[in-house]
Amino acid sequence: MKKIFLTGVSGCIGHYIAEILLENTDYELYFLVRNPEKLKFTYQGRSNVHILLGDMENIGVYADLLKTMNIAVLIATSWGGEEESYQINVVKTLELISYLDAQICEKVLYFSTASILNQNNQPLPEAGEIGTNYIRTKYICYSKFTDLEIADKIITLYPTFVLGGDENKPYSHIYGGLPDVLKYIGLVRWFQADGSFHFIHAKDIAQVVNYLIENPAPESKIVLGNQRTTANQAVEEICTYLNKKIYFRIPLSLTIANFFIKVFNLQMEPWDRFAMNYRHFTHIKTYTAADFGLKNYCSTLDDVLALRGIPRKKP
Repeated sequence: MKKIFLTGVSGCIGHYIAEILLENTDYELYFLVRNPEKLKFTYQGRSNVHILLGDMENIGVYADLLKTMNIAVLIATSWGGEEESYQINVVKTLELISYLDAQICEKVLYFSTASILNQNNQPLPEAGEIGTNYIRTKYICYSKFTDLEIADKIITLYPTFVLGGDENKPYSHIYGGLPDVLKYIGLVRWFQADGSFHFIHAKDIAQVVNYLIENPAPESKIVLGNQRTTANQAVEEICTYLNKKIYFRIPLSLTIANFFIKVFNLQMEPWDRFAMNYRHFTHIKTYTAADFGLKNYCSTLDDVLALRGIPRKKP
């Protein structure tokens, strides 16, 4: 029986992955968890589920166990300060991977972020130079994979904007705050902005992970996201859903944006400045569950709003 080691199962993506594995496999599942009370999925009574108390800081405790793992799914990350982020996202992640036996471990599914890639799916230098603590440390960690004995078995997953969460799962940062953001749609609809992005629901990410556990990956770098959506398109689709008319739109140029930043003395970090100028966080090739012959759970902005429990307004 295969053994799968997972970190980060108490988070949004982790909950969806744990749930789909519990539903679809009898493999031995080892969940590294700091606080089991945060787990909202039902695992009690499952003899194939092993809760390992601890965190990435003390991953060495499980060094011998890790040597026996067939698959590792590494989701855990730190969003904290500079020192904490580097310690968890780089040092301890590489330490964990080093414990895996290249003769026994079939694959490592490692979660990074699409923010460290440019539009051609290649490393984005600015991510390693001026990225937030989270982004910069993800860039550094990925750059060190070539030094690992098990490097050829690492499949790096790059989620774009992640949506997900419900009464039984933690909300992602964006999805949790969506109802509050929509309060400003009445003002936002009068402006145009040059920008574009991808998004993906955590349930679709879980479907992809479940597939990759059982099947070969199409490539070692997989960017996870639905088709490209422009900022203007997003506003228009949301307004249609909420039945808010758009009679005119004012182009929001960088000059105007910089004017408001200066007038209101807004604090901008280097990465914020870069993102404002870069604008198009899109990628030449992205994957969804449908690319693996599965049915997408969330493909459109209408899906996003409906699944978040936001009612459609009739004309």
